Amino acid sequence: MPDVHSVAAEPLLNSSPVHVLFCTKDAGFARVMARALGDSFEVRHETEVTAHMLPGLESWWNVVALDLCSVECEQDLEGGLRILGEINKADLPPPVIVMHGNEDHRFVLKMMEHGAYDAASVPPNMLELRLILRRACNYYEAQRELSQLRNQDPSGARLQDLIGASIGMQQVFALARKVAPCDVNALITGETGTGKELLARAIHKLSGRSTGPFVGFSCASLPETLIEDELFGHERGAFTGALAVRRGRFEAADQGTLFLDEIGDLGLDMQSKLLRVLQSRSFERLGSNTPVTVNIRLICATNRNLAAMVESGSFREDLYYRLNVVQLHLPPLRERRDDILFLAHYFLSAFSQQFGKKVRRFSRLALHALEEYHWRGNVRELENMVQRAVVLAEGSTIEVWHLPSHMRKGFDQPESVHSYDEEVRDFKRRLIIRTLGECNWRKAETARTLGMARGYLHRLINQLQIVPEPSFKDALADKAPALKVKEMPDSPLSIRRIM
Repeated sequence: MPDVHSVAAEPLLNSSPVHVLFCTKDAGFARVMARALGDSFEVRHETEVTAHMLPGLESWWNVVALDLCSVECEQDLEGGLRILGEINKADLPPPVIVMHGNEDHRFVLKMMEHGAYDAASVPPNMLELRLILRRACNYYEAQRELSQLRNQDPSGARLQDLIGASIGMQQVFALARKVAPCDVNALITGETGTGKELLARAIHKLSGRSTGPFVGFSCASLPETLIEDELFGHERGAFTGALAVRRGRFEAADQGTLFLDEIGDLGLDMQSKLLRVLQSRSFERLGSNTPVTVNIRLICATNRNLAAMVESGSFREDLYYRLNVVQLHLPPLRERRDDILFLAHYFLSAFSQQFGKKVRRFSRLALHALEEYHWRGNVRELENMVQRAVVLAEGSTIEVWHLPSHMRKGFDQPESVHSYDEEVRDFKRRLIIRTLGECNWRKAETARTLGMARGYLHRLINQLQIVPEPSFKDALADKAPALKVKEMPDSPLSIRRIM
């Protein structure tokens, strides 16, 4: 049966303790850690994690602490990677905290390359370890919520192909659902890459014109004559090279929706012609005097401030009011950061399936890099970045080095190994020295008494610089008065704690 410990300590920030699976062969160390963490944490001890154990663990754990020090030195990396691989077989793997000795930095880096969340030294700084475990738990809960959103009816977090769970996007979705059934012109504003065309398509699909065509056209950076030909078409012989009648976008969108992107780039002459079409619902092809009547709904989009352009005289005021019956504004991604991870995981799932890869998650550092980036290109930039990362990823995790170099500045090195908690270090040193003395410095008997692997004891002796001294009892007595040491009657091992 696994060991479950709960010990009174600091008050909880929420009603549920953090569930920590402590994976170590050193049962005594697990008990000490359970007591040191306190009531805010519920610790379950296992010596191994295997695939058949996952069904019973997945509904319980929030985070896994993996003790590399509890196996023989030459087996640390192999054993740690094997256990990490078993954990990653879970449908939603929890974050893994690697606990290591002072000389194990290369092991830690290798473990983090394979998806470990963070690292902590042994003996740990308990304050830092609590913070790491809570942060890992928050990360896991966020991953769980994202997974639940993906598995549930996504209608609340999306509008057709447009996705967003933030308050700003929910307001846009609500307005779009009201506007869609009403056959009025709409103006969509927002920066490049925010999804203006997706919103226009969503409005079209929710409208009574959904069975009709949706025709899109961008007015950006095109000569006026070409724009006129694209919108209205031409007759045969209208100009050199016009060998046949060509229907324009207005005709193609008849009984449906015409979407004009970057409407602010239209020149004043084309603005006048567009206004006339909106007033009369008819136009003439180039080279013809015969009016063509159409029944369309017009949705326009721009990344420019049309109201300011009206004030400066570069955009017609009467056209502006014709287009701006209802205005919908898509906020930039940097103003709705709640959507960054949601969108990133959505794109990750889509591209993994498209490319036939088994990439399932982002590493902690990669997620931090995504959250901190400015996203000048908005959702389009995020989509392209995730697509690139999925292509480059070789395992199940997107690491920070799979991101473009300009995104990973400050995140391209693992966080530094945490400092030792001197009090815990001194306690462990005194405990080992005392037990060695009781066992007449026989290390095998000392390891059995403490319930730890002999190799782990040897490493602790080296780390803590313990050497046999005839006067070790006197040296210990000189340091002991400030601390009261109490025997733990409930422990079958010679485990003591500082009171």
